[in-house]
Amino acid sequence: LYCILFLTKSLTGAFQLWAPRVYAEYEHVNGVLRQKMRIRPNFAGGIFLGAAFNFGSNVWTYKHRDQLNWAFGWCAITALGQFDARRSAQLILWELKLVIDFPHAATILLPSAVITHSNTVVHPDDRRNSFTQFSAGAIFRWVENGCRTEVKFAEEDPEGYEAMVAGKSTAVERRMSLFSTVDELYSLVQLL
Repeated sequence: LYCILFLTKSLTGAFQLWAPRVYAEYEHVNGVLRQKMRIRPNFAGGIFLGAAFNFGSNVWTYKHRDQLNWAFGWCAITALGQFDARRSAQLILWELKLVIDFPHAATILLPSAVITHSNTVVHPDDRRNSFTQFSAGAIFRWVENGCRTEVKFAEEDPEGYEAMVAGKSTAVERRMSLFSTVDELYSLVQLL
């Protein structure tokens, strides 16, 4: 368990460093969930609300997007096991046209709801598992709607609901501004 807690805290720190505004959205949602629902992340010091341990001898994924994750959020994927990452279990980011050697203990933070990704098949002599952390988009929408569904929101606050619907046309632009630019990240790293 100590290793998982250490990994979770490290990933949370990396997320906060490389995507500070996106991370702030996660902090806000987690704060609301803690206060109103007494719900907290799965692991102390973590920011993600969901986690999956993928055990088995040859864990790999087909080409997919994690459509239930928050579209503007990040997912943390960690490779585990004993395998040669030069021949097996490489990570493919399809839109970016990248094939990445992804060895044991390597982690990537990516917007898995919008980037199609997969792994190459695990070599028969290799063993690969993974640990993935994520947060569902429905949780972000629920918090944004005042901790209620859109149906309840429309029933309880028709004017607020109409304003939310009208704001959806600019929501993508607002959310895209959460992502950091290379220049911003460079400035942050210079301060360290």
